[in-house]
Amino acid sequence: MSSAVEIVSFGYLHDEPPTAHLTIDLRHHFRDPHVSPELRYMTANDEPVRTAVLNTPGITDLVEATATAVAAFASGPSAGTVTVADGCAGGRHRAPTFARALAERLIAAGHSVTLHHRDLDKPAVQR
Repeated sequence: MSSAVEIVSFGYLHDEPPTAHLTIDLRHHFRDPHVSPELRYMTANDEPVRTAVLNTPGITDLVEATATAVAAFASGPSAGTVTVADGCAGGRHRAPTFARALAERLIAAGHSVTLHHRDLDKPAVQR
């Protein structure tokens, strides 16, 4: 069964979360690469960030669980796009990496996926 899925990564420190069927908050349970000076000014476009995030315990399990939840939404009687929003503090590290991993997983399962990184290109949040 194929369905349309929209994935939006974002940073909670920039604006309100986008409206979605599923909103995944990555802030409190997964270590922020921002705390590592060598990763702080990198983004999910950089391999060291993707490696750090994807090697975090629980992330791949959460990608699988989210893919299962998307399939459940998609199997419901109402047709339409299933929207997933996933956020971290600044939207530059964890959220876009998670969103890409989820998109790859859903595409492999036959879903049509649109991916948007709302805050990836914004400057690192100073905190």
